[in-house]
Amino acid sequence: MEISWLGHSCFRLKGKQATVITDPYSPDMGYSLGKPTANVVTASHQHPGHSYTEGVSGNPKAVTGPGEYEISGVLIIGISTFHDEDRAKTRGKNTIYLIEIDEISICHLGDLGHVLTNEQVEELGNVDVLLIPVGGDSTIDATSATEIVRQLEPKVVIPMHYKTEVLKRGLEPVTRFLKEIGAHNTTPQAKLSLTKSNLPLPSQVFLLEY
Repeated sequence: MEISWLGHSCFRLKGKQATVITDPYSPDMGYSLGKPTANVVTASHQHPGHSYTEGVSGNPKAVTGPGEYEISGVLIIGISTFHDEDRAKTRGKNTIYLIEIDEISICHLGDLGHVLTNEQVEELGNVDVLLIPVGGDSTIDATSATEIVRQLEPKVVIPMHYKTEVLKRGLEPVTRFLKEIGAHNTTPQAKLSLTKSNLPLPSQVFLLEY
């Protein structure tokens, strides 16, 4: 299974049987999405930076909320959470997706706005790869993100939703999260190729290049 970061909270998850695109963004974000092809596209919430499903080609099946889905051999579980610490009163709801591709479980937290409850941790169960927002402002910050990593104990942690040279938003850079979690000498790479047998132990943070 191959993971590529397309910018912001958008990833390409390419398995043997199918490709999933997560949280595609609208053109005004500063990033260039291109026109990626996928079998499935997920949207964590209906904000333009996370739900531009028309930007994905290949006539993909769109998954836009909680539930259990099996599409093209990919199992997806959507879990309802909040976009803020005020139980959705400020920014509404958010969906976490647990995606199983090639026997690897990937958890995409979307724009999660709070640390997880014990029930949510239990519902997510074993997480191999955690795609986690770290930039604060409209989602969790570096401190909360570090706490969630400790809650879920994934084998691979990939930060997303942070300030970059091209992003036109006031998020924090990824460096604060890296310092908070104690990840040193993390060199960004173009993509990450994983199999069930080569997952790292203990947990490791990877940076991906846009």
